[in-house]
Order: sequence, then C-alpha cells, then structure tokens
Amino acid sequence: MIYVVLAGNVGNLPQVRSFLINYGRAAVLTPSDFAFPMNAIQAEAESDTETVVITDLNLDDLAMQRELGSVTHLRDCRPDLYEITPKLPIEIVRISR
Repeated sequence: MIYVVLAGNVGNLPQVRSFLINYGRAAVLTPSDFAFPMNAIQAEAESDTETVVITDLNLDDLAMQRELGSVTHLRDCRPDLYEITPKLPIEIVRISR
C-alpha cells in the first residue's frame, strides 16, 4: 500500500551517448483498493511529451487503507513460510474510526 511515482525521460540528451532520444510517460500510481481510483492511476502525462505531472496525494487515506483495506499486508503475511525482520524499527500506527 504505497504511492508510486514514475518519471520517465522524454526528449533528447545529447551529452549522454546512450540516451540520444528518449520516449516515456510520467505517472502517479495508487494502491488498487476502494478508496483510490478504480484504475489505480492518480495522474499521468501524455506519452512522449515533455511535461510535469502535479497531483495531491492524501496520506491519511493511505494510512487508513493500510489498516482497514481489503488487503492488509502486514496482517496477511505467512510467518510459516518466511520471516520478516526489519533493518530499522518499524512503528505501526493504528487509525480508529
């Protein structure tokens, strides 16, 4: 349950030999759950166009979906198959309605 930002290179980079002409599309993707757009795309640019994508991301919706969404990754893991050990301490914040 994360937002994903894709920023592809578009245009010409003459100073870099391996990147002469670039084609791509920028997008902001959301989790595929009920509180987010049905196609899981918050915003996207036109293909192969030099542009900027600007959108608002609601971090409260993201936190609520982590707790109450149809898929709860932290609770649905299978400790009998693998063990999750964080490198840094993780704080899980619960949101009550």
